[in-house]
Amino acid sequence: MDFQILILLIRVISQLFIWIVIASSLLSFFVSPYHPVREALDRIVSPFLDPIRRVVPLAGSMDFSPLVLILAIDFISRILIAILISLS
Repeated sequence: MDFQILILLIRVISQLFIWIVIASSLLSFFVSPYHPVREALDRIVSPFLDPIRRVVPLAGSMDFSPLVLILAIDFISRILIAILISLS
């Protein structure tokens, strides 16, 4: 069975979600928390960041949870793609 479409779908979704996390993080510096765009991005990203924030402590005023989430997304997508490649 050819898993190329599924592999492409995993890559696209993971990259899209990584860019959403980056946009949400950058907008938190410049845009009010009540801005509609920021609220929408926060609704998407917060369910994934909140558990990480409970585990990863703040380093001064820096929040490294978006970086941890990006690394986790990349790691999981690479594992899924490797599994699909090995099955084909």
